[in-house]
Amino acid sequence: MKKKYYKAKSTFTFKTNFVRVLWSIVYYLLFKFSPIYFFRYRRIILIIFGAKIDKDVDIYPSVKIWLPSNLSVKKASCLGRNVNVYNQGFISIGKNTIISQHSHLCSSSHNYSYKNPKLPLYTHPIIIGDNCWVCADAFVGPGIKISDGSIIGARTAIFKDTVKDGVYLGNPGKFIKLRKYKKN
Repeated sequence: MKKKYYKAKSTFTFKTNFVRVLWSIVYYLLFKFSPIYFFRYRRIILIIFGAKIDKDVDIYPSVKIWLPSNLSVKKASCLGRNVNVYNQGFISIGKNTIISQHSHLCSSSHNYSYKNPKLPLYTHPIIIGDNCWVCADAFVGPGIKISDGSIIGARTAIFKDTVKDGVYLGNPGKFIKLRKYKKN
């Protein structure tokens, strides 16, 4: 029986692919090996590539960003060491939000529901609200909305939207309790 081979077709435009190549060069030459506390410098590079980054945002040099123009980060938020922002689709991060080390934000996947051996790509935006904490080594899947104040525990995988001030743990992430705040 003769095997049937399918030619891979890019899902992205020539412009997107060109910007990605340019971004990869700039990332390795100017971004990745910059000193740790040069947060402003890295914000400027990302803004040049189309990211919407507010002031006082800390992005570490080891953060991997697939396409800066698909990223928005609001004031006083942080992307920690070795965070993977796989943003083939749009990713928005609210104010005062921490994305801890080794976390993975993935806004795309493949459609396996059709009998298509190419498994076509689809993208869905990830929206992370204000005052959230995505703890170390967590995973947030495509199309997810992390509501304001939510905490995604270490190594938790989130595949469903969260509730405001919810605390989630496990794989898949399960709602544990509501976050309680102490008065100052």
